[in-house]
Amino acid sequence: MPKIDHLECSRCHHTETAETPKTLCPVCAGTFYVRYDLSRLKGTDPRGQVAPVDSMWRYAAVLPDAEPVTLKEGWTPMLRSRRYRNVWLKEEGANPTGTFKARGLSLAVTMARHYGLHKLAVPSAGNAGGALAAYAAAAGMEAHIFMPQDVPLANQVECLAYDAKMTLVDGLISDCARIVAERKEREGWFDVSTLKEPFRVEGKKTMGYELVEQLGWTYPDAVFYPTGGGVGLIGMWKAFQEMEELGWVTGKRPKMIAVQAAGCEPVTRAFEQGKDASDMFMNAHTLASGLRVPKPYGDYLILQAVRESGGTVLSQTDDQIFRSIQDWGSKEGILLSPEGAAATAAYDRLIENGFLSHSDRVVIFNTGAGNKYTDVIATMQRGHANAEQVAA
Repeated sequence: MPKIDHLECSRCHHTETAETPKTLCPVCAGTFYVRYDLSRLKGTDPRGQVAPVDSMWRYAAVLPDAEPVTLKEGWTPMLRSRRYRNVWLKEEGANPTGTFKARGLSLAVTMARHYGLHKLAVPSAGNAGGALAAYAAAAGMEAHIFMPQDVPLANQVECLAYDAKMTLVDGLISDCARIVAERKEREGWFDVSTLKEPFRVEGKKTMGYELVEQLGWTYPDAVFYPTGGGVGLIGMWKAFQEMEELGWVTGKRPKMIAVQAAGCEPVTRAFEQGKDASDMFMNAHTLASGLRVPKPYGDYLILQAVRESGGTVLSQTDDQIFRSIQDWGSKEGILLSPEGAAATAAYDRLIENGFLSHSDRVVIFNTGAGNKYTDVIATMQRGHANAEQVAA
């Protein structure tokens, strides 16, 4: 494992050491990126640097030098579509706690333990709370979770099962973040909010390494990513940069397609308006709880990656999301999460309008197991059935 060389602000490029825990850049409050001395790996064959483990820790050569807190997260299946020969579904529901959040929280908790921290807090739209609860339990640490009261039942149950301190908030994730910010110093919590510490990005970047390795160390033409906080998309873009510097992958980077819900689309609006950052999205509402993030902290990084890649940002309605859940369930045998279904619906839309063609090799992320959303999907089904009954 490499030692961390320094932390670099993603906005103003101010640097800090990683000898003690850090949150945001003290100069501009930007997100810190972890930078390593990877000189010894340059020009090596990546196949010789991948560890023989079926988890994200196979990429230990490009992760911090610390003893992992792991539940065997990562190295998730790449499922080829039964209908579209050039489409692969990256099934993140196979992770511990059933979502991609396991990757980022494994790394964040690993480094928190490395630094000797004992109490961690997070605002969550649901799945990050469950993941923090699990990894904190595995590390013998306290987890303090703040989630909207209408998150899927599975998220609440898992937090309690892992003995986390859970608070349900009458509001959105932004309200949860405010509570954590107000109380963390008094309570002695370290805040592991999305992009407010450097290591969740490092866990999420392993998705970029994985998809390239699983495609034979080549890039796809496009990557579809359900985007709430957007850490996964940001992490993959960082991974692509690292792999290119190492000589592990060449060619044109994939178009990054950020997908939001129509009921909460701050990044879509910013992209369409040519802005570098989003505005707070008021009265956010969507049954895809992971996409209900009214003001992503890393919006500037999401927009930068999308534009540099020649990608796009688009939104899907809850009805379009439900129809894609039904479509992939009945045609592919896969129960998508609502967030994943937003991405599959977006693929159909970009094929229809000619932005992509069927010959383009595409990876679509299903960020969580549909089984974690049975109460939400049941609500969608009832609403759809009622609409059909009225129409009849």
